[in-house]
Amino acid sequence: MATKAGKPETEPFGAAKDDFVVKDPEAFGLNMARMLEQIGKAAAAWVAPRETGEVVDDGPMRMSEVVQTLSRVSEYWMTDPARAMEAQTNLFASYMGIWNNSIRRMAGEMPESPVEAQKGDKRFAAADWNENLFFDFVKQTYLLTTRWADDLVERAEGVDPHTRQKAAFYVRQISNALAPSNFVMTNPELYRETVASNGENLVKGMKMFAEDMVAGHGNLKLRQADYTKYEVGRDMAVTPGKVVAENDLCQIIQYAPKTETVFQRPLMIVPPWINKFYILDLNPEKSFIGWAVEQGLTVFVVSWVNPDERLAEKDWQAYIEEGIAFGLDTVEKATGESEVNAVGYCVGGTLLGASLAYLKAKGDERIASTTFLTTQIDFTHAGDLKVFVDEKQLKLLEKAMDQKGYLEGSQMATAFNLLRSGDLIWPYFVNNYLRGKEPLPFDLLYWNADSTRMPKANHLFYLRNCYHENRLSRGRMEIGGVRLDLSKVTIPIYNLATKEDHIAPARSVFTGCRAFGSKVEFVLTGSGHIAGVVNPPAKKKYQFWTGPAPRDVGAYEDWLLAAKETPGSWWGHWLEWLTPLSGEQVKARKPGGRKLKPIEDAPGRYVRMKS
Repeated sequence: MATKAGKPETEPFGAAKDDFVVKDPEAFGLNMARMLEQIGKAAAAWVAPRETGEVVDDGPMRMSEVVQTLSRVSEYWMTDPARAMEAQTNLFASYMGIWNNSIRRMAGEMPESPVEAQKGDKRFAAADWNENLFFDFVKQTYLLTTRWADDLVERAEGVDPHTRQKAAFYVRQISNALAPSNFVMTNPELYRETVASNGENLVKGMKMFAEDMVAGHGNLKLRQADYTKYEVGRDMAVTPGKVVAENDLCQIIQYAPKTETVFQRPLMIVPPWINKFYILDLNPEKSFIGWAVEQGLTVFVVSWVNPDERLAEKDWQAYIEEGIAFGLDTVEKATGESEVNAVGYCVGGTLLGASLAYLKAKGDERIASTTFLTTQIDFTHAGDLKVFVDEKQLKLLEKAMDQKGYLEGSQMATAFNLLRSGDLIWPYFVNNYLRGKEPLPFDLLYWNADSTRMPKANHLFYLRNCYHENRLSRGRMEIGGVRLDLSKVTIPIYNLATKEDHIAPARSVFTGCRAFGSKVEFVLTGSGHIAGVVNPPAKKKYQFWTGPAPRDVGAYEDWLLAAKETPGSWWGHWLEWLTPLSGEQVKARKPGGRKLKPIEDAPGRYVRMKS
């Protein structure tokens, strides 16, 4: 048999048949027993906290919710026999096409494959997925079935849009979980490695699986990196500075100057409370904070505490008054300046946006300009995170949070990982537990795993008022009896979105620009939610686009057509925008100034608190 390249094609189960045959059955059997022993330890770690009531299965994807949602889609198809028959016939015909293709290949022909993996799908990159008839058949059957299932959801026009969005998300999670690349017997690389090592890879993998189940106290704490190589304050978050103020909710860090003179107006950064601020100070080469200090900016950061049950009732008003306003007070005491340029990242930006209207209504206009980084103000196009937010799920979440007064950080981390489970869950599952390989050190994934808890009042307010009811951009959000009107916010605003963002989609960020009373400088950068933001100029990576103010064009697509592309990082463009808003050069300031005595070195105690 010959291929198009003129090389002999493999036999149905591979030319190198020895690669798929166990060499030492005795060693293999012993390792299988050792593997089962580790699985037993993992099962015990899972069962124990459930027997004591310590763990309740209330994660972001509840099985009952998945079943009910998919049942709605099934009901749409099954209530019309003709429609159901058409769907089944299409699937069966497609299966027959794959079978016929395989028969022709066995006969020496080289027909075109009925279905191919998408470009860049790393699951099926190995040659065996195409050259070995068995694995090629498995791959094509999987791809065809998942696309058929996706199509059923998309065409379920009788189902309301929110349920369809949930169904599409759940189907995608199921498809990713059932990929043949996730199982030893249907993954040629895994099968070959298992045979070659007589199953030693599975012993090592299940040992890690048991360890991660114990580490998660009954829930799998999937390790995405070698966390032992990093320490906050030693390897990351190392920009020199001091904690100059603190309360129960946050610490305020002021960074030491690196220039003889600085801009008169200070910069205050409000990070998300669902993650830790040092994503902006990951290491000296990738530190946005360090770079800003080098440009002559006096930088302050709000470092949120990792809350426990004592902060259960801290709501958005508390986070504004004891976080943002407290930060403004601290900046004024440390520098003598009453006006501040503010930066808000992700959820920290949403809180900062709300604070602009809240503080203005209170007569506090110390924030003179604002930069939003991947921040949603309008949640109409908020993406798949809306899957987790409807009235029923909010009530279940509130009931679950009543027990401790907060949401475990691991649950929010799991929700974010589910948004990209094909990249952030299953490759690590295969590498760790089936290949038995330790993950490599990676600072970004160390940060990603360093999750924080969320106070009940804060988190429920955020989910209900933003994701569920979209009140902020519509002028219907109330905080402390104050109705927030963003149209009265007329300060200069720089709003950065990232092109491939799965948390704050660019279309959503763009839509939020129109809620403000000022003409917003909207900028789009390449890559995603993290890499697009943390993109130092020295790396010379990605690109950014600038264009007209969102209120001067129609839809997001219209803005894209009018936008100008510039290679490299957006940081320099932002500094050009900020410089005229930062005042004259003054003598560099030491952390705390004359009025505040530094409490401790940056990054402080709060950011080191583990969940």
